[in-house]
Amino acid sequence: MKERGLYIHIPFCAKKCNYCDFTSYVAAKDEIDRYLDSLENEIEMYSIKNEVIKTIFIGGGTPSLLNAKQLKRLFKIISERVDISKLEEYTIEANPGTLDVEKLKVIKSSGVNRLSIGLQAIQEKNLKFMGRIHTLKEFEESYDNARKFGFNNINVDLIFAFHGQTFEDWKETLEFVVSKKPEHISAYSLIIEEGTDFYKKYEHGEISEFDENSYVKMYRYTAEYLAKNRYKQYEISNFSKEGFECKHNLKYWDCDEYFGIGVSASGYINGKRYTNVKTLDEYRKLTCSKVFPKEFEEELMDNDIFNEKIMLGLRTSKGISFSLIDDIENEISKKFIKKTIDKYEKKSYIELCKENAKEVIKLTQSGREISNTIILDLML
Repeated sequence: MKERGLYIHIPFCAKKCNYCDFTSYVAAKDEIDRYLDSLENEIEMYSIKNEVIKTIFIGGGTPSLLNAKQLKRLFKIISERVDISKLEEYTIEANPGTLDVEKLKVIKSSGVNRLSIGLQAIQEKNLKFMGRIHTLKEFEESYDNARKFGFNNINVDLIFAFHGQTFEDWKETLEFVVSKKPEHISAYSLIIEEGTDFYKKYEHGEISEFDENSYVKMYRYTAEYLAKNRYKQYEISNFSKEGFECKHNLKYWDCDEYFGIGVSASGYINGKRYTNVKTLDEYRKLTCSKVFPKEFEEELMDNDIFNEKIMLGLRTSKGISFSLIDDIENEISKKFIKKTIDKYEKKSYIELCKENAKEVIKLTQSGREISNTIILDLML
């Protein structure tokens, strides 16, 4: 039987951040209660109880926005419909200012063994600019309380390379986070996405895209500084202490299968990718009628599978097997891809190496800095 993951989306926030393009809503308590009814209906339809689920990731939105009673219900819905005895990793995302002692107690007692806390920056000016609702002090309180409750696997989310942020700001943020000794750090460069408040400001000339040279300087410093502090870069934006890589996210990057539950959640089961509807009303109506709330579903063809393995595999430090290229049936495409690999290898953006008697393709540090360009060039 396949070992799969489970992602559950909680689409509620106290306030939508200025950079966020995820599906999220500011909702009242009764709206959240109705949403939990819908989640219960959807997860019931998948009959996951007999599946071997190795990882669960509860993301958002802000799952920690739920009150203690709602969190208890959420975990009860999961534990009654999923065999959590086989879990290797159970993660919930949380934001400072919404994670009190009572909620931590509920989360810990429910079997969650990994927290992902969104800090993003430590300077009040930058937190305000991004539309974050918390302070640095609230982050420290949440983090320290989590440690007191025995959480020994904590990720801290950070954002860099955004309008107005200086190199010193970023350096100060990294140094502070490393001093807290989390097991995992995610550092994402900001992308101005359509539909966000930042995009509106960008269109009106109020903010600009980040200078590319400054981004490269920050990114290189990040990799070097975290490596010195024993954080291994195992993916383009993710760094961990030995043995604390995010097992759930590795399922995405390894193209393993996982269920996606909730508004706008995506899943990959039996060779098919699907995405759920994005509105609460439609999601509620469909799940209430015991209809899978899928907005889109497709079976992946050979080219799709190849492209996903390139796109996701090259993000990781272990890279992809060269046999993936050798297995391309179209000789013209195969020749072109190999020529492209050779071009990037000569520029030291790609390296070919032997691991366990197999030839592997990896991005170098300079290759990670232009990863999107390289990945697009290697896709069929």
